[in-house]
Amino acid sequence: MLSAKSLFQEILDNDESYRLFCSIAAGGESQGGWENGRIAALVPESERALAPKIARHGADEDKHGRIFNALMKKRGLEPVEVPSDTDYTMLLERHGIGLAHDKLKGDEPLTVQDIVTYLAHSRVTEQRASEQMDLLRRYFADHPDIGRAVRMIAADEDNHLAYCHEELLRFAYAGHGRAIQRALRECALAEIRIYRDVSLAVMARMGRVLGWSRARAAVLAAGIHAVYAYERAAGWRRMVTLKTPERRGALDGPATAAAECA
Repeated sequence: MLSAKSLFQEILDNDESYRLFCSIAAGGESQGGWENGRIAALVPESERALAPKIARHGADEDKHGRIFNALMKKRGLEPVEVPSDTDYTMLLERHGIGLAHDKLKGDEPLTVQDIVTYLAHSRVTEQRASEQMDLLRRYFADHPDIGRAVRMIAADEDNHLAYCHEELLRFAYAGHGRAIQRALRECALAEIRIYRDVSLAVMARMGRVLGWSRARAAVLAAGIHAVYAYERAAGWRRMVTLKTPERRGALDGPATAAAECA
């Protein structure tokens, strides 16, 4: 029976597909770490209190990249170059979602509006990350090889999402509500399209590695298109709502160590 669990188990059991999966994940997390690190360094003076939380966010992402690399090393595998059509983070940046890398590479302080844009982008992408890791946690939390890593990363992604809700609500109460909703809607509609395209590219490559039949590949592609149709019609709205998180101050304090997952 074709299910999310059986699909990922198949990817996990094959060295080449596992290496591709971990390489894509590690690349995206490392890129997110760099972006957050630069944003923390360029936070405007009026929002300096937010800088440690943004830096913590970046440190968590860096940690996740190291964890995925460690999982490959544990099986004697080396990372592969991430194909451009599977690079979710860079495709978002290329389509103008979030803060441009040219701006982050400079020394000019960001504006408050830039921080609002960053938080809106993060709220949308962390929703996706939290949902994906929750799925893996549901099926593989007790897996002897990846269970500990899955639990740690899933907990971090939940914290990142809570932090985005809390900070965006703070900015909304300060008078940025319309700008936040506009940025959230724009980002969510772009993200679901890019996520569809990346998912199709990843599954096509996995299918070639694992020798899937045309029929099976077609079923998976149809499923991806069906998810997109739902998200385009109504599902995107879950990415733009804001609510007070159960856990406040989720990114207060230092990042947890990754050594235990190596």
